[in-house]
Amino acid sequence: MLRHIVSNELFTILMVIGLVVVAAAKLTAPKRFDDFVLVLGNDKYLKIYSREQKFFDKFDALLFTNLVLSVLVFCFIGMRHIKEHYQLSMDDMFKLLVGIAVFILIKVLAERLIGSLFEIDKLIDQYIFHKISFKNYLGLILIPINALLLFSFTPNTSLIYGIIILLLILNIVGLISSFKEHQSLIKHNIFYFILYLCALEIAPYVILYKVFIDK
Repeated sequence: MLRHIVSNELFTILMVIGLVVVAAAKLTAPKRFDDFVLVLGNDKYLKIYSREQKFFDKFDALLFTNLVLSVLVFCFIGMRHIKEHYQLSMDDMFKLLVGIAVFILIKVLAERLIGSLFEIDKLIDQYIFHKISFKNYLGLILIPINALLLFSFTPNTSLIYGIIILLLILNIVGLISSFKEHQSLIKHNIFYFILYLCALEIAPYVILYKVFIDK
């Protein structure tokens, strides 16, 4: 039987790994990283680097790694304080780590496939780049949030839900800015884009919600 986690040591290690990965991303592309940290209030990053996107991008891959680690740590901090007597185990952490990464990657691949089938590749590729950029940005924001929750004060249920709502709002702001950027393309492909939103933006999260609620 795997040992239960009784301290914050493992969380600290995961956060340090996340910081190292972010530092590696900055070293890989210093100018791009400087533009990236301003993505929430400036669309310069999205306009410049969406034209240079590749199927595999080292910079995005590094930030994605931090996103997965940061979400993992936040999920367990939240579960530990929302659910009474919740026991954390190495097995749980590994499963959630793999689950988060696989969920996001499969979703992106499915989105690209749908875009190809509907012949809206250009729209979907740019939309995916915008969405991934904002998700990676949330991973960056989660680093100080996780540090505060672990070492500065004891979180409560209201605070955890408040942070989740804040992250959702930031994500929605990112999506809205993406819609505005591509509104002309969306108007010409509105039917397919609505199908895409229902199938790959709404349905997966509804399913996840039901899975967690039923547990």
